[in-house]
Amino acid sequence: MKTHRVARIAEVIREVASETILFKMSDPRISMVTVLRAEVSGDLQHGKIYVSVMGDDEHQKETLNALNGAAGFVQSQLADRMKTRFLPVLTFVLDQGIKKSLEISKLIQEALSNPSKLADSDQIKEEEDEEEDEDDEETDDDVEQEDSDGDPSAVIKEE
Repeated sequence: MKTHRVARIAEVIREVASETILFKMSDPRISMVTVLRAEVSGDLQHGKIYVSVMGDDEHQKETLNALNGAAGFVQSQLADRMKTRFLPVLTFVLDQGIKKSLEISKLIQEALSNPSKLADSDQIKEEEDEEEDEDDEETDDDVEQEDSDGDPSAVIKEE
């Protein structure tokens, strides 16, 4: 099947799921949900709807269970909009991308707000680099002596 058709169907599924969750569901467990994207298998038999739920882990799990319980209702709304031979079986998946990006942003802000820690780490890194350079110089001297093919007069002449 052509990939642009699958992409169009995934976009329709995302739109219908978003509208259904926002306007047609009255379950109190389903709140603060954002539909991020939808993926559909190539044979249009299965579909995943990625959602983001604001709140703690317990609220996220409860909301995800409620959404998966209401997947049949979302499928019926999708059937009204799409006229295809097969209607995908929908499952809701919690997307952790936004949560992880917020954590990374927080770590970056902490690192930028504490320049003394950055300076300490840079100083340690410079010291390690200097130690490595000293080790490299010692090994270079050893190599020059070994290159003389065992002739001690060649070493004296080089120096």
